[in-house]
Amino acid sequence: MDIGKIDETLEKFLAENHTPEGVERLADRFHHQGVVKFDKDARLVPEELMTAVRAEADRLVAEHRERRDLLLATTGNTPRKMSVVKSEQIERSELIRTIATSEVLLGFLGRIARERVIPEVSADERYLITHQEFTADTHGWHWGDYSFALIWALRMPPISCGGMLQAVPHTHWDKSDPRINETLCERRIDTHGLVTGDLYLQRTDTTLHRTVPLTEDGAARTILNMTWAGERDLDKPLVGNDRWWENPQAQAAQAVRQD
Repeated sequence: MDIGKIDETLEKFLAENHTPEGVERLADRFHHQGVVKFDKDARLVPEELMTAVRAEADRLVAEHRERRDLLLATTGNTPRKMSVVKSEQIERSELIRTIATSEVLLGFLGRIARERVIPEVSADERYLITHQEFTADTHGWHWGDYSFALIWALRMPPISCGGMLQAVPHTHWDKSDPRINETLCERRIDTHGLVTGDLYLQRTDTTLHRTVPLTEDGAARTILNMTWAGERDLDKPLVGNDRWWENPQAQAAQAVRQD
């Protein structure tokens, strides 16, 4: 993959695969559901780019993954059970860094968001790789501190083994009183199946979401998360001392008992 030609490659690919009318339909879906998926019927990137990112993520997982097994107070003690690769390690990848700051990619996603998508977030939030591989591994119900995330489904288990995305759009995160169960009782939960090679854009600050727990050991699920801000986020303080991926001893994190 010629990193110097990523913008050129993306511009040509997106022009060939997405009409203005199709982009408007994606934008409508995004605003209604809080999630828009790019799958075999509406690809976001060419296969060669997906393959290159998958290989890079596999290398980073093999070299830098750290296990997390904890509950998070600011999301009502929902679980985090997975391995992670932190942003500082991913930042060193020229390939991933170039894609995440691509003006062509950000401009296209901004058309779907109907607002500017801005690559200005805290250093620990820019990227995250999560790798789930054991029974009950999950990223429990949560929101994001920033507005937008693009998730690369690099390796997905069969749906029979779990790992789907569940989402509840148009919700609000109060870290002192998250009310997740009450929200789940009051609202409809959308479940999105994913296969290896899919991507999805998510409005993460207002979409309550989780991954369905895995039901088998070895049913691996690996994703790369690229996080971006909206204008509303630029002066917003980060509160809650809950940066669990960066620091498993964060104040809001509590270790899961291994009985």
